[in-house]
Amino acid sequence: MPSIPGNCRTTAMGILPHTDVDRAVELALSLDIPFWPQLPRLSYYEDMYVQVSESFPGLRVDVANRRIEFSTERFYEQLPAFAERMADPDLYRLSEGYSAVYHRFLDLDLSGYAAIRGQIEGPVSFGFNVKDENDRPLIYNDDVRSLLIEFMARKVTVMGQDLARKNANAFMFVDEPGLEFIFSSFSGYSDTQARIDLDHFFALVEGKRGVHLCGNPDWDFLLKTPMDVLSFNAFGRGDRFVNYIPSIQAFLSKGGIVGWGIVPANYDDYRASDLQGLLDQLEGLWDVLERGGLGREYLLPRSLLLPATCALVDPDREATVEACYELLRELSQRVRDRYALREPGEVSGAATRTMGNEQSVQGALVPPESRYKKGGKS
Repeated sequence: MPSIPGNCRTTAMGILPHTDVDRAVELALSLDIPFWPQLPRLSYYEDMYVQVSESFPGLRVDVANRRIEFSTERFYEQLPAFAERMADPDLYRLSEGYSAVYHRFLDLDLSGYAAIRGQIEGPVSFGFNVKDENDRPLIYNDDVRSLLIEFMARKVTVMGQDLARKNANAFMFVDEPGLEFIFSSFSGYSDTQARIDLDHFFALVEGKRGVHLCGNPDWDFLLKTPMDVLSFNAFGRGDRFVNYIPSIQAFLSKGGIVGWGIVPANYDDYRASDLQGLLDQLEGLWDVLERGGLGREYLLPRSLLLPATCALVDPDREATVEACYELLRELSQRVRDRYALREPGEVSGAATRTMGNEQSVQGALVPPESRYKKGGKS
């Protein structure tokens, strides 16, 4: 199966504050690993919860009040017709009515990129966010939750297959902000059930996939999830994440990729940051891992760089986000130059490097050891 390219290449989350579709697509294409943008300021159908809700029984999108309604009665009424179509991939495919960008993205020639990426809201977060007629989250309804997990897994698979026809290294992010709350005593959804549900969900998904979230979950729990990539807010949560070295090592040893969300996209944090400061912060996180036995020569080929978060409420709308992307590209180039990481397309074969008994990811450069020391090459 094609691998997810690392080497500190750039990608980003799907949500953008733009209302100009062409401008949003152009921005997404400016990264090493482009994605199809979600534009909730353009239309309520661009909302990540709305997009994943398409075709699920019992749901109705109330555009006027910007909410997703669920009726238990309607769920059971629509279930037989839904069941008859469950083998049809078109049932899970995102339609043009639910995205102004997705099909336009698929019309592009994306074969020249190192990879491309899609995204979809995950079942845990959707189940917490969408409620029934009694204001009860769907996550607590066993019948609905079990079908929702299978439904969303098939959506991830179908979208991944659509993207893979445009680029063989396509992979998917599953957005799961709700994972931050499952260990709260108020959630009513146990970590045991969440473990069962997430393992089942990812077992059903075909193709490369992973989790993106901006919050602070139980990192041990999350890193044990059967996924290929974990994208997180390293700018705001990195100091906690790097304390879980054994779990990070185990995740990477199974072929995992870590996406470091390091460049802030919100107005205030962005203006308080600069290239050198963000580079120093990132190096500081990697220093902690190196002291714990996880060196840069092993970590960086298995890393991506991203914005720290999405940003829909910046006072200057698109300006800060676009500046964030520019700074992200500069930061990536600085890191890749410092550690002599290869540019996309430069590797003609698989180079290997070992850490213990583990083999380096395909295509990783094997530079002199000194280049992996902080400041070894400026």
